[in-house]
Amino acid sequence: MIESASLTNYGPITSLNVNNLGHINLLIGPNRSGKTFFLKALYSALRTIELYRRGKNIENDKEILFRKLYWTFQTDKIGNIVRRPDQGSLSFMLTEDDGGSFSYSFSQSAEKQIVKVFNTCRPRDTNSIFLPAKEILSLLDTIVYDREIRQSFGFDETYYDLAKALNPTSKGKNVKTFSKVRERLENAIDGRLLFSKEKQRWVFKQGNIEFDISLTSEGTKKIAIFDTLLGNHFLSRKSAVFIDEPEAGLHPSMVVELLDIIRLLAHTGMQFFIASHSYFVIKKLYLTAQSEGISIPVISFGSKPDDDIIRIGDLKQGMPDNPIIDESIRLYREEMSL
Repeated sequence: MIESASLTNYGPITSLNVNNLGHINLLIGPNRSGKTFFLKALYSALRTIELYRRGKNIENDKEILFRKLYWTFQTDKIGNIVRRPDQGSLSFMLTEDDGGSFSYSFSQSAEKQIVKVFNTCRPRDTNSIFLPAKEILSLLDTIVYDREIRQSFGFDETYYDLAKALNPTSKGKNVKTFSKVRERLENAIDGRLLFSKEKQRWVFKQGNIEFDISLTSEGTKKIAIFDTLLGNHFLSRKSAVFIDEPEAGLHPSMVVELLDIIRLLAHTGMQFFIASHSYFVIKKLYLTAQSEGISIPVISFGSKPDDDIIRIGDLKQGMPDNPIIDESIRLYREEMSL
């Protein structure tokens, strides 16, 4: 599990240091403040750690990391990720709860390689995944084609990794808790995602009826993807899941159900990083922290687009000051004045 992270001069992030990360971590803030950058930076590093020295992979950690950053941030030279070149290099570091650490740095002049990488993390067979705000099931073939055949920028690495992770269900017994969670997920959307060997494509099955995936709502597809990753053994108890805007395409009641499921999975050992603009997400996680007495760190990116101060709080200690809640209060007061 990731215990701490430090980023300097990283895209829109001037400086960020966060310790004592939990099994559920919340990121809030306005658009372009750095939330998704932080998620992608963590994901790229963690996926590098997972793939390094796995099986017959002969790539070293520097090569894997460069590939992840290059295709995730999609810039001709990775030095373009450096926020303010006149203030030094970009640096990144994460530490894990078992004592391992992973860090790297590069300057604006970096183009096609990363020279400085320090890695003391142990090899692992776990997989982490990034769930973007947009659904991808209708675009799987296009995503894979763009990356593997055209080798062009378009859908970033997080989309490609997710497309590859959605393999048809493999044999094996699910973790008992996962089976219960999958049942709740499938009840929430009244069906499940299946790969039709006959049609050679994904379909949504509701009872005995199969629907083409293009005829299924975006929210249903988002839940179905999560269900599939639990069912095909890609995710395990030690996996980390990065979710960008879980509320996108979902009714508030389904958002609450999804967060309850995340809470159950966090109890098994999984770690979640959630970036959100939703009052429902913040409120539900706050109630979870209060009712269960658990720590849910909240990383609040600038309250305004030009505010680069990042504040660290904990929902166990109370609701954070943030523009999402401020806007909700403003609308309530406006209503009361009518």
